[in-house]
Amino acid sequence: MHVLLVEDSRRLQNSLTHGLQRCGFAVDVAGDGEVGLRYARHNQYDVIVLDLMLPKVDGLSVLRLLRSEGNQTHILILTAKGTVDDRVHGLRDGADDYLSKPFAFDELLARIEALVRRNYHEKNPQLEVGPLTIDTTARVVRRDEDEILLSKREYALLEYLAYRKGQIVDRTQIEDHLYGERNFPMSNAVDRLICALRKKIESPGDTPLLATRRGLGYVLNGPTP
Repeated sequence: MHVLLVEDSRRLQNSLTHGLQRCGFAVDVAGDGEVGLRYARHNQYDVIVLDLMLPKVDGLSVLRLLRSEGNQTHILILTAKGTVDDRVHGLRDGADDYLSKPFAFDELLARIEALVRRNYHEKNPQLEVGPLTIDTTARVVRRDEDEILLSKREYALLEYLAYRKGQIVDRTQIEDHLYGERNFPMSNAVDRLICALRKKIESPGDTPLLATRRGLGYVLNGPTP
């Protein structure tokens, strides 16, 4: 999943970025509200984590501008301003969740995961695609009862496609969600990743789960009725 972190503290930027990347997220970082707005306007994110006390453009102004422009990305406010009034103002201005500093990383991660599920209208953290079960909390994939060992990026691709089960996803969408704003994958990176994932999740002789739609993209399908 693709997260935008808008936070001016370098220490917090680094710790949250490394933590989220370890969990398989692609993370873009903005150190002020102006850059955060530019990123949010030009990229598609699953969640935006937004501090309020930002230079150039404060967090509430960023929130209000994005909502006034029709941006529907789920936004989690992360701030040291934790009074009831602060939370009420943020939520009424269009925020989806609120976490006060200091906080535990595991709680932030759980809240981001919940917003991702809400984004795709999923309540259950376990996604079912044919014989595959994808536990998005434990990040474990099983085919029937057997666990499939995936790399961090293979898992990220599978989860992304599973949330869009039955929908065609093109190469640009995959690159944007798996690599982020400042990472530039090799031209054949997506092809190689698709090939590696297909080998691990499919069994010889069975109906393919991950199909290529030539000239369009890729689609992960459940069982045919």
